[in-house]
This record gives sequence, structure tokens and C-alpha cells, in this order.
Amino acid sequence: MVTLLWFGRDLRLADNPALQAALARGGAIVPVFILDDADAGAWAPGGAARWWLHGSLEALAGALRARGAPLVLRRGPAEAHLDELVAQTGADAVFWNRRYEPWAIARNERIKTALKQRGIEARSFNAALLKEPWALSTQAGEPYRVFTPFWKALQLAGVEHPHADAPARIPATVSPPGDVLDSWSLRPKAPDWATGLRARWVPGEAAARACMDRFIDAAVDDYAQRRNLPGVAGTSGLSPHLHFGEIGPRQVWHAVTARPRADPGAAKDGAQTYLSEIAWREFSYHLLFHYPALPEQPLRSEFAAFPWTRDDAALARWQRAQTGYPIVDAGMRELWTTGWMHNRVRMIVASFLVKDLLLDWRLGQAWFWDTLVDADLASNSASWQWVAGCGADAAPYFRVFNPVLQGARFDPDGGYVRRWVPELARLPDTALHAPWEARPAELAAAGVELGRSYPAPMLDHAQARERALAAFARIKKGAS
Repeated sequence: MVTLLWFGRDLRLADNPALQAALARGGAIVPVFILDDADAGAWAPGGAARWWLHGSLEALAGALRARGAPLVLRRGPAEAHLDELVAQTGADAVFWNRRYEPWAIARNERIKTALKQRGIEARSFNAALLKEPWALSTQAGEPYRVFTPFWKALQLAGVEHPHADAPARIPATVSPPGDVLDSWSLRPKAPDWATGLRARWVPGEAAARACMDRFIDAAVDDYAQRRNLPGVAGTSGLSPHLHFGEIGPRQVWHAVTARPRADPGAAKDGAQTYLSEIAWREFSYHLLFHYPALPEQPLRSEFAAFPWTRDDAALARWQRAQTGYPIVDAGMRELWTTGWMHNRVRMIVASFLVKDLLLDWRLGQAWFWDTLVDADLASNSASWQWVAGCGADAAPYFRVFNPVLQGARFDPDGGYVRRWVPELARLPDTALHAPWEARPAELAAAGVELGRSYPAPMLDHAQARERALAAFARIKKGAS
């Protein structure tokens, strides 16, 4: 017996149900990863995610090689490559862990049907979610569109424990030919733009586990209080590891809940708040599964007629961190440099794009898709629709983040802005988040010349807010 173990977004050996099922079946296992550019179309991995994927595959290949089962790499349509691999290896089974992007669901259903028709055992498993997207529903049998009842239902349903740890050995056979990872150019040597990514991240299962352990030991108890402060290390940093399946949500959930605490009462809020963020990830997948047009179309149909502006120059200033609002520019520079952005700041920069600039949320989604190491179709789409007010459980249309107040509240000592916008570093705290309101002497002492060393604001937030509220009110009135 030979089983093809087809990896996707499950690049780990622990808590991997497809791997455990292949081991339980017996016989040889041929691990394979197929780069799905051809199948994914517009949703093929963006630049930052491709950088991460290279490192994650290197780590997975090393772990498999150490256990006696080399990873076979292929690129192109998965159906054709699986057919070829079945013929080359004599495999009588293909196992994999499920993916939930609409294109992947359609492709994998075709593959499963075709394999079974040929008498080949084809099985898929859940390694990515706490619960399958179809497992929870309202009392009326409908998908959830509001987070709070979804969160309550998830807690009531309970979370199963992780599957087995990584095996010591994996029985293998002679490997068929495959690609060399470097030939995919996921990390091009010229130009080398990934210095900041290398400085910030280490992909792979071992790094994911170390990241989780550090967070649980040092930060989870204070998570409720510190998660909104971009200038401190108050978040887990697990989002890219979760996206690529280097660690699973079951592992994270039970590691958080099982950790002994000296003062359980004081720590409960932090752990519960963090678990609710894991649940938001689940909710995003629930939405994507039931509403597969989520990445392209507003969930609230009335927003199809929203009067988004078209201003390429304004979009470029937002992308290039030249808006003149320090907290916005700091976030966009963090994103460009590290492939990641603090969640509070993601909301601020997204609100600025869709409500201050009145630019289509899909433009922001596309930029994040290419620049985030954790670019995830479900979370990215659901989160942008949430900020834009057109999605499930969306922020009220009249909620427009004030970038000055947000900066002063969540970066009160200016540590975040000073790190990413160093040309403003010498301004006093009172002027840092609104340098255009600083006294001339303060600007001169800090070496800041608005319009030269740092841009003046590209718009007046108060006026932009009124413009946005008027546009959103018209949509709301038309829907009533």
C-alpha cells in the first residue's frame, strides 16, 4: 500500500489528521506539496506570503527528511500532478487536509470524485479549524452572520483535543522526481526586498511552537489590556503560522486553556479575550464557506451601489505611507517592512482608506493580500468588509476611526509612531499624532518641516468624516 499525503495549508507534522490517518492505514507514505498558482487564479499567494511559503516548505522538508520521507515538490494544476504521482508511485490512496477557499473546495471535490471513480481511496480531514464551517448554525438552521451568538455556540460545542504529536519515523518508498524549491523563485535574489521579513520572522513548525510558548508564558494573561497597544509586544504573532498550518487552532486553544496560572481570576480575561480572537478567525471561515463571493462582493447587497471614489493618487499615498497622519503612515510602513501590521492599526488604516478617502475596500484587501505574510482569504475579506460596514457583524457605518484620537489613545507615549516614522521622533508626545497642530518652535526643534520632511495631511479628517457619513446614510436610507 502507498498513500500520497498531499500537503496544502497544513505544513506541520503534529496535530495533522491526514498524516495520522495515513500512518494508521499502513504502508508507505509519499509526502507531496503542489504549488497551486494555476488553481488559485487571482488568489494565488501574494509576494509576502510567497516569501513565507518558501521558509515553511524548507522547514517541513527538513522535518520529513529527518523522518525518512522526503517531500516531493510540484508546481501546476493539482489534478494533473496527482494523477501523475499516482501512476509513478502506484499509490492506492490520497489523503489531505481540507482547505476552505471557494476555488479549493471546487477543485478538491473534483479530485476526490475522480480518484474514487478510479478505485483510489480519497479522504480529506480538518486540520485548520476548531469546527467545520457547516457544523454550527442558528436555531433556524441558517449560517451565523453575527459574531457573538457564533462565539457562544462554539464554546458550547467544545473543542476537541489535538491529534497526535509528530511521529518519530514515516515509512517511505522511492520518491518520484520533483522540483527544487529555489526554482520556484518564491524568494527572488534580485531585488532582495525581504530584509525586514527576515529580521522579523522565522517560518516553520518549530518556530510556530516557540512563538506560541513565548506568548503563553509572557503575554496571554495581559492580552485583554495590551492587545490594542501597537507599541508593546502584547499580541501572539501567530497569525502567519496559523495561516500556513504550521500550528493548528486546536493546539493553540488547548495550550492557552491548559496553562496553570498563579492567579486564575486575574488571568481569565486575557485568555478568554485571546480565544475569542481565535473564534473570529473561525467566524471568518464560516462566512467564506457560506458566502463564497465574500472576497469580491459586499455581503450586504445594498453596498453594491455605494459611491466609492476612484483616486489613484490617493490610493498611492495610502500605500506609500504618505497620508500625513502619523499612526496611519506608521502602520503602512510596518506592513511594507515586516509583512505584518498590528491589528488595532489595521482597523485604523482600513477605516482611513474606506471612510476618509472613500476608496473601495477591495483595493485595500488587494494591497494587504500582496503585502501580508498572514494574507488569509477568509480573514482578509471578512475584516475589510467589517470595517467598510458592508459585511457580517459590520462596524456601524457611523463609526469612523479618528486617526489622531486613535493614535493618542493607543500609542500614548508615541513609541510605535517614533519607530516607524522616525522623522517625527523628536516631536513631543502632545504633538506627535497631529504634527500640523504643533507650534512652529516645536516643529523647528524637532527638525520637522511639513510638506518636506513629512507630508502635511492629505485631507481634513472632520470634513472627510462628514462626507463619509452622508454617503453611508444614503445607502442605509435606500436599504430601508
